[in-house]
Amino acid sequence: MDSIKIRDHMDRQPVLLRANMSLATAVEKLLENNKNGAAVVDESGHLVGFLSQQDCLAVMLKSSYHCDMTSVVKDCMRSEVLFVAPDDSILQLAEQMLGAKPKIYPVVDNGKVVGTINRTNVLRAMNVYMQQCYLAPA
Repeated sequence: MDSIKIRDHMDRQPVLLRANMSLATAVEKLLENNKNGAAVVDESGHLVGFLSQQDCLAVMLKSSYHCDMTSVVKDCMRSEVLFVAPDDSILQLAEQMLGAKPKIYPVVDNGKVVGTINRTNVLRAMNVYMQQCYLAPA
């Protein structure tokens, strides 16, 4: 199972956000693409943060009382981000996800965000592996 790599199960078309983007635009991108969060990158594609729906919700709730949404992504994003590499093990990531860790991880290769992987992707990969166990001749 350690041979199952993140690269084979990651989302290769992640939503990428910019730190100076308005929060309203970022929320639209997340909703349009049905994503629970997205990596925030600089002009070179390097990871600088992560913005989740939960991060957005807190700011939007506060803004709704005054009907003003002036926040930008850098005001709400997390700048300390856990990430994985394409050749990391799905099994190790699954173990990490058992704790109170993020549900979505940016996948970073040579300093640049090349995808994301979430619990659904990990569960699907593990399910495929387990089905192969049952099909293997005894």
